[in-house]
Amino acid sequence: MLFTVLIQNTCEGGHDRWPLLAERISAARPDIALLQELKGWSETGHRQTVRAERDLDMDALLAPSRSGLGTGILYRRTSLGRRVYWNTDYAADETHHGLGTVGFDIPGLPDPLAVTSVHLTPYSADKAITEADFAASRSYKLGPYAILGGDINYPPQDGPQPNYAEMRPYNLGSRTVLTDPKRQADPQPDRRAAWKLHANGFRDAAWELYQRTGDEALLHPTGTDDRIDQIWVSAPLVPALTSYRLLDAPSGASDHHGVAITLDTDLINTGHPWTYR
Repeated sequence: MLFTVLIQNTCEGGHDRWPLLAERISAARPDIALLQELKGWSETGHRQTVRAERDLDMDALLAPSRSGLGTGILYRRTSLGRRVYWNTDYAADETHHGLGTVGFDIPGLPDPLAVTSVHLTPYSADKAITEADFAASRSYKLGPYAILGGDINYPPQDGPQPNYAEMRPYNLGSRTVLTDPKRQADPQPDRRAAWKLHANGFRDAAWELYQRTGDEALLHPTGTDDRIDQIWVSAPLVPALTSYRLLDAPSGASDHHGVAITLDTDLINTGHPWTYR
């Protein structure tokens, strides 16, 4: 079974730009879309949520958020069936933007596949590391088969240097390693949030495919200065990765590019199952 996962930061809900966002999402034909900054999606009778469900023919789940810029998940019931799990426990207290994890029964997997939409806090790399740890743990509640994606807000685990000339001062302050200003050292990317996800057994889909192919297009920025939007898969899913695409059309849909990956679920490694404890 081929299975496509999309991530997209909508830029504060994307209400006025929704036709462009809907075109971008539809063109990728995702089975599941992980969205961020869903400002106002629960207001006025969930009008924007219903609009998205209708336009994309997908079901929507919204996670609670302290910031008002929450995360959400859209999934296609015709390809995935009904969800078997939806968990937002502790998320509004433990994370700035909130997160939710949905689970699906996938043919051939002994346990459900869990998928989490994340948006790490941009205000502190140290807090983002804690949020990454929390998100990884919540994603594993159903077992070893998990996908985690969204606006990570920090540099990926490896790859090209960010474009520091395009960084605003507040991003330069939060996304780079803190050093003594008297040393006048060149800025270095603070990759600890990504390293924390890797330490939890997740693998950066773009980096894994780059290691296979050497295709530098896989490492292109998703924002103005770096590849801050990332999709991570748990180790058993790495063999199932078949493609990664940057979504930049139509232009003007958002201030972030989207990303889509496709997996072949028949290639998932089911040889080492374990249960959460």
